[in-house]
Order: sequence, then C-alpha cells, then structure tokens
Amino acid sequence: MLSIIGFATIITIVVLLLKGRVSPIIALVIVPIIGALVGGFGIAEIGGFFSEGIDRVINVVIMFIFAILFFGIMQDAGLFDPFINKMIAISKGNVIAVAVATVLIAAVAHLDGSGASTFLITIPALLPLYKRLKMSPYLLLLLVGTSASILNMLPWAGPLGRTAAVTGLDPTELWRPLIPLQIIALVLLVGLAVILGIREKRRIAKMSSIEEAQLEAAAAGELTEDEPSRQEQDNSLARPKLIWVNLLITLGLVASLVTDLIPAGFAFMIALSIALPLNYPKVNDQMDRIKAHAPNALLMATIILAAGSFLGILGGTGMLDSIAVDMVTILPAMVVPYLHLIIGAFGVPFELILNTDAYYFAMLPVVEQIVTGYGVDTFSAAYAMIIGNIIGTFVSPFAPALWLALGLAGLEMGKHIRYSIFWVWGFSLVLMGVAILLGIIVI
Repeated sequence: MLSIIGFATIITIVVLLLKGRVSPIIALVIVPIIGALVGGFGIAEIGGFFSEGIDRVINVVIMFIFAILFFGIMQDAGLFDPFINKMIAISKGNVIAVAVATVLIAAVAHLDGSGASTFLITIPALLPLYKRLKMSPYLLLLLVGTSASILNMLPWAGPLGRTAAVTGLDPTELWRPLIPLQIIALVLLVGLAVILGIREKRRIAKMSSIEEAQLEAAAAGELTEDEPSRQEQDNSLARPKLIWVNLLITLGLVASLVTDLIPAGFAFMIALSIALPLNYPKVNDQMDRIKAHAPNALLMATIILAAGSFLGILGGTGMLDSIAVDMVTILPAMVVPYLHLIIGAFGVPFELILNTDAYYFAMLPVVEQIVTGYGVDTFSAAYAMIIGNIIGTFVSPFAPALWLALGLAGLEMGKHIRYSIFWVWGFSLVLMGVAILLGIIVI
C-alpha cells in the first residue's frame, strides 16, 4: 500500500511539474501531505518528517541565497564581461564552439564532485554569453549537467560512495575501471555538443530571420504597434577598475568550495560581505543591489525548502524504500537474471520517481542480492546500475543542486526535463553499451 501511495504521489508531482499546472511549491508541499494522510500518518508525524527533510536542505538554502546575491553583484560589477568577450572573440560568435567549451568547463568545475559548486561556477559565467548569442539556457543546463554527471563517477562523489557502502567494495577500486569510460564519455559528449550546437545554430538563424521579417514589416508600416525598444545595459554599475580584486575574491571563494575549508554558505556570506561594500560603498547602493537580486534568491530558496519537505515526508513515511523494494519483486521470473541491466537501462527515468538514496540504498542491494544468485558478478551489477542512472542525476527533481541551477539560470523544472530527458537517457544507454564493449559490465 505504501508503494502505491508513494508512486501515485511522485507521479502526480512529476506530472504537475511537467504540465506546469501549479507552482513547484504547491506541488511539493500539498501532494506529499495528502499522500501521507492517506497512508495513515498523523499530522504530528508528518511534522516530524518535515523537520527532517528541512534539516537536509537548509545548508543548500543558505548557500543558495548568498550565492545568488554574490554572483549577481559580480555580474553587475562586470567581472564576467572580459571572459564573455574573450570567448566570443575566440569562437567568433560560433555557437558550436561555445557548446563544446561548455562541456569542458563544466568537467573541470566538477572535479570536486559537488554539483552545487559546479553550477555556481559555470552558470553565472556562461549564462550571459548564451543570452548574448541567443542560445537556449536549457542547452547550457543540459551540457553542464551531463558533463558533471560523467565526472560524478569520481570516488569522492556521491554515487560511488553510496555503492561502496552498500556492496562493501572500496570506492577507489570501483572507480579505476570507470576511468576509460569517463574519458570516452567526455569525447562522446563533445560530439553531442557539436550536434546540439548545429541544431541550436539553425534555430537561432530561423529566429533571426523571423525577427528581421517583423522589422521589415514594421518599417513598411505593416505593424500597427511599434516593437518595444531593447533596453540598454546599465553600465553605471560596472566596476572595471576593481575587476582584478573581484576576480581574487571569486577565486578565493571557489578555492574554499573546492577544498571544503569552511561551509559553502558561510563562504558566500563572507565573500558577499567583502565584495558588496568594496564595489558599492554607499549603503543605499548596497541595498539596491540586494533588492535587485533578492527576489530570485528567495523564490528559489522557498522551492528548495518545499523540496526538502517533500523528500522528508516520502522518506520518513517509508514510501521511497517501499517503492524501491516492490519494483524488483513484481517482475516476471524470466527477466530476473538480467534485472541489473533492466534497472540500469531505465536508470534515467527512475531519477524522476526515486531520489539517489532510495536508488542506491534501497534498490541496489536488493537487485545485487537477486542477480548474484544467478551468477552475476557484484561489480557488473553495480556498474550497470551506476552507469545507467548517473547520467540522469541532473534531470531529477530530487536533486537539490538542480534546483539551484534552475534558480541561477531562471529556468523551469518541467521545461528542463522536457528539453533534456531524450538526450540524457539516450546518452546513458550509449554509455552502457560502451561499458559492455569495454568489459566493465559483463553480460
């Protein structure tokens, strides 16, 4: 019964997010409460689950609020302008070159294994470039997320750590056979970036031709209303003389994120407290900058808190664990020896209905126990489920870092899933095929 209620709850939320029928906050708060009540849990118990869920995401919320403010102020001050201009000069406005560069930059940024810091480093720097070239920000998120997912196979990242905890294997031992797969995956992703870049270039050309036709029509007096004029960029906020100081502050912040010297939220608080008065000494200017960027920060912070409530309720009620166990027990007997391959092949869709902990701590041990009884090696079982699932990490509404990325880019979860799911799932299936050819997964 818990599985049925949990599955219905998750599907309802995913459908609502995909359809855009209600705001994410409403879907993530109301639907799980109804599911828990139907499951026989009292209000007091649900309140306890809520508190546990909030505890899990509160650090992300704190980091998110101050990260948005900090990077917003750095953007106002013009820190990223030289970088953007240089990339445009190198690529000569080449959309394909920018798409390829996005993959490589994200790979380097994710060497620390943290999705949050990767998005915090890449999106504020690259988003203005994408906007200037009229490229879709959803393409940016797709390429950054997929590149980060490939690097997520590092032993200090979450999935291998969880797998090692479940199987009793050493995470470094798990990682070594995956090194060639990671290299091949990055090469394949660069190829995919070229393909998507070509598609994006055609879309931009088509959009530009439509805009030119509209301008010609307006000039000929065929439009009854004037086109609104483009707003000029406010250069009064730029601080070109402080660019090296701002860069040092930002590099120090990034170093802190990579080394985990202090909590990320605290690091952003300190960086903001230094950068804000340095760039805008007047108190009124400081408050204006905070007011300019606070709405986005607070809006997405509330969504992350709602997601924490959602995860807390579904985890506390036992719905996620129940779903993971029941999914593998209701399958026909003839497919059981290949269960790890089947679960791995559907790893990306599972990201839409299961969180990472449920997948690795509830589903993986059950699948591993079943298939090893049919002679399947523990490594093969683990690799099939890791490789099939890991690429879908950043299309999952269960990933707090993804909500952070959406907030940084000003995007919607439903549109992101619709834009990315086909490419991400297809890429994960290709990687499973490569892993089989390399002997990492033994059939």
